[in-house]
Amino acid sequence: MTRLGWILCVTMLLGTTDSLVMPASARDKTDVIVMRNGDRITGEVKQLENGVLKVDLDYVDGTISIDWLKVDRLESTALFLVQLQDGSVFTASIVKRETIPGTPVKIEIQPAGRESMTIERSQVVTMTQTSESVWQRLSGSVTLGATYSKGNSTTQYNIGSDLDYLETRWGARATYGSTLSSSTGAPTATRNSVDLLGYRLLPWKNYFYAGTAGLLQSSVQGIERQTNVGISIGRFLRNTNRLRFSVLGGLGWQRANYVASTGPNPVQNTGVALISSNLQVFRFKKTRLNIDAAMAPALTPQTGRIFSKVNAAYYLKLFGEVDWNLSFYGNWDTRPPNHFASSDYGSSTGLSWTFGNK
Repeated sequence: MTRLGWILCVTMLLGTTDSLVMPASARDKTDVIVMRNGDRITGEVKQLENGVLKVDLDYVDGTISIDWLKVDRLESTALFLVQLQDGSVFTASIVKRETIPGTPVKIEIQPAGRESMTIERSQVVTMTQTSESVWQRLSGSVTLGATYSKGNSTTQYNIGSDLDYLETRWGARATYGSTLSSSTGAPTATRNSVDLLGYRLLPWKNYFYAGTAGLLQSSVQGIERQTNVGISIGRFLRNTNRLRFSVLGGLGWQRANYVASTGPNPVQNTGVALISSNLQVFRFKKTRLNIDAAMAPALTPQTGRIFSKVNAAYYLKLFGEVDWNLSFYGNWDTRPPNHFASSDYGSSTGLSWTFGNK
């Protein structure tokens, strides 16, 4: 696919997403949030994610963000999808509970069809209204960046986006990245990638299974089109309001079409083992870090060949939903075809805009 085609595809996706994320019919804003300093807020609790409680108020245009660890008490009659650190997921309402000074802050929740439970506030990882529309379960970000150096007339552009969807026991994620770099006396380098992930929680707490798919084009490595699919079993090793860390292992298949100067393009089909991990770190109103790393040892036909990749992004809050970000990408192949590069990596910086509950 040409670079123009890639850009058109992502532009259509982003444009569609912007039109889909519409507000749901709002319920009465009668939820009560009491802060540790005594402040009392009445509004509509929308979502808890990454340690941030999103609340709508009658007298504020838009949604405010509250540090969950500074909430002393929460009362709501609405139903929420609640996930705890131990991996438990259920539908529940939040019940008023008085806090005893000097003790850990606890809340009482009423799971549907079960007896009420009293838990420490820090044990709640995510909380989402069940009455929200399908489209309001979407969240994501868009990143744009560019650099220019007069010395050798070097120009680099980069665009990236990600889209997340969360349900009670399953979720999905799509990411897109594109870079173009040109300089005097050197051929223009392009890289385009699309990665898809879908997962579903297993009956055992913090375990899940996942399906993955990806598409890569890299002029540096001579890859015209690389397609991969896989299935894995994973586990959340940590899942809190400040840190999320998961690992996966499974099997996959990869097909790579390499650029050829004459004749048909060389094609390689490879069966691989899959080992990957994801690390996310959050700090309220300040920073967030996201690192994805994967390694795919070849099982057939070239035993001993290893493919690996890393995508990392660091975000620093500027204002509103706008962040400054620094990102790094890398792809490696220990046994590339003759005369082809074994690696392609680079870094970029730019501005990111987030939407939904990101």
